[in-house]
Amino acid sequence: MTAAIRQDKNRIRSRVFIVDDHPIVRQGLKLLIDQELDLTVCGEAEDAQAAMLSIRELKPAIAVIDISLGRDSGIELIKNIKLQHPDLPILVLSMHDESLYAERAFRAGAKGYIMKQEAPEKVIIAIRRVLEGNIYVSDAMSGKMLNKLIYSGRDMLSSPVELLSDREMQVFKLLGSGLSTRQVADQMHVSIKTVEAYRANIKEKLKLKSAAELVHHAIHWVLSGELP
Repeated sequence: MTAAIRQDKNRIRSRVFIVDDHPIVRQGLKLLIDQELDLTVCGEAEDAQAAMLSIRELKPAIAVIDISLGRDSGIELIKNIKLQHPDLPILVLSMHDESLYAERAFRAGAKGYIMKQEAPEKVIIAIRRVLEGNIYVSDAMSGKMLNKLIYSGRDMLSSPVELLSDREMQVFKLLGSGLSTRQVADQMHVSIKTVEAYRANIKEKLKLKSAAELVHHAIHWVLSGELP
């Protein structure tokens, strides 16, 4: 065995933790990451609660998180992780359009955003970029964010849904998934009055006239795959 090969085999590998609610995606990511000489998957989780427990125990170097975690919110998970582990870099790997969710992820504390449609080698590049302390986002999204910074204003919004807060977005998704107001309250661990206030804000921001129109709009978004 040559010295170069021995050096590669003895290299310390950065520990990656994966959070995704699809076992096939987790398995595919693990196979992709573990073949790299400088990276290894140290653990995985399918929901927010398991992720918080495992991250505290395993202390990974980076977390790769989907913002679609069944009924859990990946955005809320990112916020909670950053509260308990402020130095842990987070890369979002999602099927959802970065034009609508990348900025939310960054505001929550993520350092990178890449879509699952990207080539596998770009995922590895994104992981390394975030591990190095840099921001990762596509060239197209980088340009959009720069334009928004320069020409700040609501005329730059690509969708009215961008006006929703993260919690309002979570309510919108749950309503679109068929949950009642009481069920949404139970899921989010808030009061029914709080959910009703979120509903009223959503209706106003999206210019919807009735509760039925709100639910119809939410269902359409969930079925179209545009909401996490």
